Amino acid sequence: MGTYATQERQEDHALLDKLPQEKLTAVVHLLQAISDPLARSLANSPIDDAPPSAEEMRAVEASSEWLKDHEPISHEQALADFALAFEDFERMSRPLLTFTAKASNDGKADRPD
Repeated sequence: MGTYATQERQEDHALLDKLPQEKLTAVVHLLQAISDPLARSLANSPIDDAPPSAEEMRAVEASSEWLKDHEPISHEQALADFALAFEDFERMSRPLLTFTAKASNDGKADRPD
């Protein structure tokens, strides 16, 4: 990295260090959003404001009828049906970009828990 880029990064870090925590949090969320292609794509996608289709309405009616005679299925129970816990679900929902780029001694990338 060139000297100019290094100096620029140091200045950027100094600016971040001056921010109060609530503003720093907002800046971090913004940086995450603009550096994540999926988040950027979702933020730029149009809102789905189409009315529900007849098929969707039938599905909603069927689920409402089912709930009259059954208990709702919890998120935990649905995950357990696949031998998963909520922690597994959270870990799987993290973007693959959170993998560190550092290579370990054997040359493989480190993977977070």
